[in-house]
Amino acid sequence: MSLIISNIALHFLTKKEETGEVVLRLGPENVAASSKIESFVDALHKIYNSKGSKAYGHFSAMPAQGDKARFVDIMESYLGDAQSFHQFSSQAGNLLKNELEKYNLAETGYLVVCHYEYMGGRYLLAAIIPISEHYSVDGDLHIWADQHLDTNKLQLAARIDLFDYQNNAQGNRYISFIKGRAGRKVSDFFLDFLSCEEGLNSKEQTQTLVQAVEDYVAVNQFDANEKQHSRKELLSYCKEQKESAQDVSLQEIGEVIKTEESGQDFYKFCQEQSYPIEESFPHDQAVVNKVTKYAGYGNGISLSFERSHFGQDVVYNPADESITIYKIPPNLKEQLLALLATNTNQSASQSLATEHNSESSESSESSESSESSENEY
Repeated sequence: MSLIISNIALHFLTKKEETGEVVLRLGPENVAASSKIESFVDALHKIYNSKGSKAYGHFSAMPAQGDKARFVDIMESYLGDAQSFHQFSSQAGNLLKNELEKYNLAETGYLVVCHYEYMGGRYLLAAIIPISEHYSVDGDLHIWADQHLDTNKLQLAARIDLFDYQNNAQGNRYISFIKGRAGRKVSDFFLDFLSCEEGLNSKEQTQTLVQAVEDYVAVNQFDANEKQHSRKELLSYCKEQKESAQDVSLQEIGEVIKTEESGQDFYKFCQEQSYPIEESFPHDQAVVNKVTKYAGYGNGISLSFERSHFGQDVVYNPADESITIYKIPPNLKEQLLALLATNTNQSASQSLATEHNSESSESSESSESSESSENEY
């Protein structure tokens, strides 16, 4: 395992239902980095990396209000050996407690603060891990309920790249944080806890990158197959960088998508075209995923297809908002034929039932007519 833990602390935040008061319970002062803890942090690191909805920022330049220390102040105190990690994490817990009370939120759970190294990088992770209940059965078939840390529901977490921060304190992306389903108010509270401001917009940067690649393959007159190959290579490269928590690099992308006939280097192409894009940056994988495929869902219909099929096997008519699909996938074709056969059988059954009902009606009318004639006679 290439993950090395320098320090870790675990504190518990809960809220009294009667008064709404947030209670902070501090964890032990010294936590030894056992193999279980290393596995836990390694799993947490991977879960955090896999989150696609991350944003990036930096510490606010606004001074602290009154005598309240900011997160960056107590962090600097720890990094400068002016206080212990437990003192730092305890102060961080109190900062978080104050923000929860100020926003009147119920986002409680276990606060994990961890200083660790991974693949040559040094990080400080702060995360609130929610609690979930699980059940177990013993040998006598008794059911027991217990609680566990639900890391898969991790939504409130931020990570500081300490190398980047200490070497480039004026930068705008040394803090990353999850930005997604937790909601705007919750995200604001967590950013206030860190005294963090949003900086680099990874989604905009990635959209610019995708457009630059499309412009590049067009200007260099790649044929349809070369264009699709370049898109797939870009997608593969970006996935690898995301899995290893590495930035994408324009120079590396140039090596990935070039061909013998490319001519102009992609990196130089971006410089000459003056795209508003960093030379390297943490990308948004959701944006890159769309370079090779189109997909959509709505009104009970889900559709996706490779970009190379557009205009050939998939034709869109904007006039009547219709899509015509040629070369139906075999498994879909089988389902459609089965559906047609079922509908045909149902129609035949309904037709027979209608004929039977009609004959029965005519027979009944004939019988009634005959009875009426006999009565008249």
